Amino acid sequence: MKAWLASLLLRTLARTWHVSIEGRLPTGPCVVAFWHGEMLPVWFAFRALRPVALVSPSTDGALLQRLLRDWGYTVVTGSSSRGGREALQVIVDQARDHVSLITPDGPRGPAHVAKPGAIVAAHRAGVPLILARMRATRVKVFHRSWDRFQLPLPFSHITLHVSMPIDIPEHATREEIGAVIDDVTQQLHHLGSVQC
Repeated sequence: MKAWLASLLLRTLARTWHVSIEGRLPTGPCVVAFWHGEMLPVWFAFRALRPVALVSPSTDGALLQRLLRDWGYTVVTGSSSRGGREALQVIVDQARDHVSLITPDGPRGPAHVAKPGAIVAAHRAGVPLILARMRATRVKVFHRSWDRFQLPLPFSHITLHVSMPIDIPEHATREEIGAVIDDVTQQLHHLGSVQC
């Protein structure tokens, strides 16, 4: 499907969703981490902040890039396997001035296990890390996808759970960063009582 058509269809679908926020959307620069399989409602909920998004340079990523640009995002392309180092540096630079969104278990998984990217980006940029989860009343789950991708159906009621900011000490050691990564996985598992 052409990227412009996919974007149009998804934006039309998203306009039917009823979204409520538990917690607070950020008001300043930060890094927001959320699971890959829950991405669409999270991207949608944060769009008004004119944020930055890290997207993989894949075929699916190209479709997502078009959607996010149509929602007003600045898109940075890269992944842990392709252009990761350069993309991370761009995200760090952007995060100092913008809200920047990253899926810590993307782009290939394993699902619901945080990798270092979002945490390292927040640490190097010197900004808080914020976690987000979504729960939808009516959702199609793609069980064969590695991330069990969730697509809220038309007119679904969606609750976006947003954590309090997590501050990572400026002089945190490698071991302390590792502990934060493990903690982020656990916090995302339980945020808003939404179980993985």
